[in-house]
Amino acid sequence: MNTTILVRNVNKSFRNVQVLKDVSMSVNSGEIVGLVGNNGSGKSVLLKCICGLIKPDSGQIIVHEKNIGKDIDFPDNIGAIIESPGFLPQRSGYTNLYYLWSINRRQPKGIIDEVMNIVGLDPKEKKKVGKYSMGMRQRLGIAQALIENPKTLILDEPFNGLDKHALHDMRLLVMRLNKEGKTIIISSHNPQDINTCCSRVYELDEGVMSLL
Repeated sequence: MNTTILVRNVNKSFRNVQVLKDVSMSVNSGEIVGLVGNNGSGKSVLLKCICGLIKPDSGQIIVHEKNIGKDIDFPDNIGAIIESPGFLPQRSGYTNLYYLWSINRRQPKGIIDEVMNIVGLDPKEKKKVGKYSMGMRQRLGIAQALIENPKTLILDEPFNGLDKHALHDMRLLVMRLNKEGKTIIISSHNPQDINTCCSRVYELDEGVMSLL
């Protein structure tokens, strides 16, 4: 099985506070790997390092066989939602995705309808995003991550704030995306939210990584 993401001995500090402490983890092609930890444990910082948005102080991150920060600044073929996705509240879900798609236009325009249907949103719905439920916003966030048809998804707290029905539906969506060929890292502050859909779960506790 090919290794899609390899994090090796990564350290990161901000203003003399060490947020990541010699962190190592791996994600194989076709896996759903979980990352759990309390708020402030370093989850989002690690995911931003993997995406090339933050440079580690030391260590190595390899994504799709390329060394981030050396071979390439930002990894190819990754769709990521880290922290709360920013949407225009007075625009529809389709319009928000259209603005994102129009920046690069790497996929045919039909990808917008496709990803909205995948996550269970109606592309023709005129409802403004500001009127969306939490579950609808999380689905739109995943659609945003899918807009360039990436091989790998990084989903930071996609279950946060969902009721039990929306949580069940979101788990099913994540597992379906995985069955369709996506490699996925999914983070949560609640291990129970992700245990059922992950092949392995790592825990970050005050910047220290362990395998549960």
